[in-house]
Amino acid sequence: MLGLALLAMVPLAGAATPQANAAGYYDARAMGAKGDGVTDDTEAVQQAVDTISREGGGVLRLGRGQYRFNGRLNVPKGVTIEGIWTSVPAHNGIRDAGLPKPTEDGTTLLVYGDAGTEDAPAFITLNTNCTLKGVCIYYPEQKEEGPPVAYPWAIAMRGKNPAVVDVEILNPYNGIDASDNERHLIRNVHGQPLRRGVYVDSIYDIGRLENVHFNPWWSMKPGLFEWQMANGEAFIFGRSDWQYVHNTFCFGYKIGYHFIQSKSGVCNGNFLGIGADDCWTAVQIDQSAPYGILITNGEFVSFHGPDPTMVVAGAEHSGSVRFVNCAFWGPCNQIAKIGGSGTVGFSDCTFVQWDKGNEGRHAIQVESGTVLIRGSEFRANRPQIRLGEGVRRAVISENVVRGQVRIQNESKGNVVIGNNAGDPEP
Repeated sequence: MLGLALLAMVPLAGAATPQANAAGYYDARAMGAKGDGVTDDTEAVQQAVDTISREGGGVLRLGRGQYRFNGRLNVPKGVTIEGIWTSVPAHNGIRDAGLPKPTEDGTTLLVYGDAGTEDAPAFITLNTNCTLKGVCIYYPEQKEEGPPVAYPWAIAMRGKNPAVVDVEILNPYNGIDASDNERHLIRNVHGQPLRRGVYVDSIYDIGRLENVHFNPWWSMKPGLFEWQMANGEAFIFGRSDWQYVHNTFCFGYKIGYHFIQSKSGVCNGNFLGIGADDCWTAVQIDQSAPYGILITNGEFVSFHGPDPTMVVAGAEHSGSVRFVNCAFWGPCNQIAKIGGSGTVGFSDCTFVQWDKGNEGRHAIQVESGTVLIRGSEFRANRPQIRLGEGVRRAVISENVVRGQVRIQNESKGNVVIGNNAGDPEP
């Protein structure tokens, strides 16, 4: 009997024994993880988070090291995985050779699993009340040149209140799948997702994105970066009820911000201080909710691609979108191309460059629907606005332009044009 009692006190080999401190922190290495960049830590970390969840929740602390994962993690309710970073880390790319490599400092998760299988489950799935914090996610076998290797999402957010905070997703093929959850929080996330950055859909309670920046920090080698610009989408929004997006940025994508019609529906929300630089199309609106997409203090730049344009509202668009106090520049073909039956408004905006080929293109080209252009400034001495035959309603008033007012009105609808000021006649 005594031998059996002693045996019961000894943990089985490989078992993750909880060793929490008073604050609810557990040490990953004490629970079997190695963090040596060679050993596959998938099973050890999965057992640790499962144990912590059974104990009522807590924080699994991954200390300084490189944690290799050949498989996937499913983080159960109430568990945080936390690295050493208390703000977003930065690692070297082709332009920043002086910074440490991802395998040289901090807490780095090295992802090896599911290469070439884009439809597999995400590398990390966060569930209700789960957080991923203070780590760098890096794909060591991703190609720096040529078309990238497809991988599934780096992070999937499910359940209620999942969060990703202070995380660098350095070079994932697909970044964060923030769909099918409630009240997600994505804050202080930087990196270079190659195909998709953040995907938001099926959100029926408010989602939040704050300080999310996607730049080509990892690689701008032509084969890879040209592929990213021809295929990449930084931010994609399907159904979301009251999405809040603040201080986000992307550089070098086919589409910066893409509003789509998903099976679940469409997006409405508040977008403040967002930006897109060197995207073929900065903002593409396939569809939006009638309650409105409100974009304020945005900055948008387009100058590469087959038809560089800042804003495109597609032929199926029937919702409402407003741009307020936004700036548009870069030697593009046009600022906006607007179709559909919905409403698009520009108020107190600044339009700096367009018609880069000197073809006589107008800054804003409206084929149909309703448009409001008021109190804005057209800084190039080029044609400003064209209204096509399908325009149902338009109000164009109190704008200032360089040179003479050049508004071409072919609409058969109800159009109000007035009080627009150009330069005095010479």
